[in-house]
Amino acid sequence: MSRILLILVCAVGYAGAFLGWALAPAPFGFAWLTALSVWIAWPLGAMALMLIHALTGGRWGKAVLGVLAAGVRSAFLAPLFVVPYALTANRVYPWLQSGAAQFDNALYLNGPAFVLRGVIYLLIWLILAVLVTRADDDADELARLAPAGLILLALTTTFAVIDSVMSLDPTFASSLFGLGFISEIGALALSAATLAIIFSSAPDPEALRQLARLLLAFVILWSYLALMQLIIVWQSDLPHEVAWYLPRWRQGWGVIAGLIVLTHFVAPFFTLLSARAQHSPKAVGFAAASTIVGGILHQFWLVAPAAGAHSRVIALLTLSALLAMACSSVLASRLTKRIWIRVEA
Repeated sequence: MSRILLILVCAVGYAGAFLGWALAPAPFGFAWLTALSVWIAWPLGAMALMLIHALTGGRWGKAVLGVLAAGVRSAFLAPLFVVPYALTANRVYPWLQSGAAQFDNALYLNGPAFVLRGVIYLLIWLILAVLVTRADDDADELARLAPAGLILLALTTTFAVIDSVMSLDPTFASSLFGLGFISEIGALALSAATLAIIFSSAPDPEALRQLARLLLAFVILWSYLALMQLIIVWQSDLPHEVAWYLPRWRQGWGVIAGLIVLTHFVAPFFTLLSARAQHSPKAVGFAAASTIVGGILHQFWLVAPAAGAHSRVIALLTLSALLAMACSSVLASRLTKRIWIRVEA
């Protein structure tokens, strides 16, 4: 896609999103959070996959290394994308509104602590992005960075999704919530990278097979964690936990949940089970695209019901914001690559 077309598409996305902010500020906050929770999977997932490959090796990593490196460089957009989120947070989180002290976890969920943790997450991600970008041509340096980098990514990502998504209902708590999100960002980043190499060139058959199997593993892991969380809540039958699921099953949200199961598990799982399909760019591409659609639907299903209404407006604004973020990531990765080459020269 040409730069001019990317800029035009990006402008349309931003115009739609910020027009929504002006006309419907409350739904915009939920929509931007949904889009941000999907987009962040690209830089964080790309970082994690590069670090995993540095430890394990394999032809799959070599095939998508350039694409993943571009994803890591898109992390430098995170501070910009966080600004609208921060400015609308008081419309999204009940614990930032009046009467927040009524919640038992008010010591953790309060404005100053929320901002401080957010700054820490961003700083760690940006530092890791710089280190990974600097070491992407040096396998030994990347391997030395990988253990500590993966631990930091796991911890910060877990707490970030607890702060941003799980805390939409401050009475709900799940020890599997962060792990589920980690598995999802891995699946989304791998799916995006796989689609990129399928559309750009004829992928190496062995690398494609390895990518398909790795994607299958991520799909199974995410599905297992999501099912275990549901079973635990169902078995314990605690009112404050059941209350989190009820709005996500009523008023049409059960249909969205069914679509998530179909796109995030059934379609990619049964497609990639076949050894023949694992060597087919069309089959693997279908599984990757289905996983991305499922990931977007899942984040929408997690966030939008907390708004109580305006789900259609939130959906439209989410698509506009995602369009803007995606095009910005492509443009930023190209620009930062040129800047990085000049800095190293």
